[in-house]
Amino acid sequence: MACLKLGSKADAFQRQGQAWFCTTGLPSDIVVEVGEMSFHLHKFPLLSRSGVLERMIAEATESEEECVISLSDIPGGAKTFELVAKFCYGVKLELTASNVVYLWCAAERLEMTEEYGEGNLISQAETFFNQVVLRSWKDSLRALETCDDVLAHAEELHIVKRCIESLAAKASTDPNLFGWPVLERGGPLQSPGGSVLWNGISTGARPKNSSADWWYEDVSNLSLPLYKRLIAVMESRGIRQEIIAGSLAFYAKTYLPMLNRRQVSGESSTRLTQVGSPLSEDDQKILLEEIDGLLPMQKGLVQTKFLFGLLRTAMILRSHPWLVESEREQLCRLMDCQKLSLEACTHAAQNERLPIRIIFQVLFFEQLQLRTSIAGCFMVSDNLDGSRQLRSGLVGSTEGGWASAVKENQVLKVGMDNMRMRVSELEKECSNMRQEIEKLGRSKGSSAWGTVSKKLGFKMKSQMCSAQEGSVSNQNNNAANSKVEKLKERHVKHKKSCSISDKASSVSSIVHS
Repeated sequence: MACLKLGSKADAFQRQGQAWFCTTGLPSDIVVEVGEMSFHLHKFPLLSRSGVLERMIAEATESEEECVISLSDIPGGAKTFELVAKFCYGVKLELTASNVVYLWCAAERLEMTEEYGEGNLISQAETFFNQVVLRSWKDSLRALETCDDVLAHAEELHIVKRCIESLAAKASTDPNLFGWPVLERGGPLQSPGGSVLWNGISTGARPKNSSADWWYEDVSNLSLPLYKRLIAVMESRGIRQEIIAGSLAFYAKTYLPMLNRRQVSGESSTRLTQVGSPLSEDDQKILLEEIDGLLPMQKGLVQTKFLFGLLRTAMILRSHPWLVESEREQLCRLMDCQKLSLEACTHAAQNERLPIRIIFQVLFFEQLQLRTSIAGCFMVSDNLDGSRQLRSGLVGSTEGGWASAVKENQVLKVGMDNMRMRVSELEKECSNMRQEIEKLGRSKGSSAWGTVSKKLGFKMKSQMCSAQEGSVSNQNNNAANSKVEKLKERHVKHKKSCSISDKASSVSSIVHS
């Protein structure tokens, strides 16, 4: 970084806490307060260089015994006034691209013109800025970065405009035409170690990449307002739209961490550390809107991946919260609700910012998709069952009917055995019922009959078939009504038991045959 050395005296300033003292051997006769810092200085060096300080010292001397003045609005604060005081005392200091804007603005505020001394601070700063800073890309960029702290004063002096025009002119020029002292065969002359040579001497610097995007990373350190102005001037100078779009994408990826999800975490964190602390969500929303407005409208200039990244970031940050209802409906008409997945429908139904009509449409098509999915599941299950049956039939026909016949024969044999056991049980039950009926005819009294009816009811419920169980239980319930009905029902039960015995014997004969 280029610099200009001013003054010739040794540094006589010492700091003690929040105070600066000038150790020239003479007692201090004035105190200048700049913020929380106080400077114990002498009147003559200050009033001989600054018109503002001259008037303030005169007013303070008339009103008070101790001369104390306050400079609360000095551009650059206490650090800049320290350099101004050193300049007034003739102490050695360096004028660089990092402090020239502060010193120039402070000198204008303090009226440090040629009327108060030849080679005053205003002329020194302006000359250095025009002849040194604006000729260098790095110095112009560094000076523009410092304008954020004193933007109002820098705008009045046209420092911002001149820095931006200088940067835009250099960005629109072939990088091989400036920045390197010796060019040979299209590139800088290099030593065997790879460093750039200056008159045959190794400088230690490495050659730069001469591609069109060489300035992307440098301008990404600018604040958003200054970056926008720089891009606008570059467009007016005819820089291609694809180059502008590439710079916008690089700038957005620098300050929007969600665009770098697939980037290596180490590289992303290093870049964020270089540019400063990450932006808040509100600042990220503003940046996203500005980048979207600066992107060129021509198709094919911006990568689709980057556009999808902006869309994803906008969804996460809930950008565009100020859209009115009509604008939201107009935007949502572009969305085809029939093509939304179930997850997208669920998300849209829960979005409070969507219009009510769109939410109803989403819910309707979601229900329609659910019905279609459920019906499809049933159809698939039916088709699977049919295919399994068809497959089993095909396999049986191909393997031959002998194996299936053997299996069916075994199943029938097991069924016949079970039927024989059931028939034998029925025969036993019928014989027991016959014996109970005979005992019932000999018994006298309602108590004995009630006991038999209970036994018969229990037996009928546990062993008989459902049809027979219902008839016998109904008869037992009717027999409990009166003794006369019991006598009449006795003959009916006797006949039914005989019929059951006959049926059992017929079934047994069929089984044995």
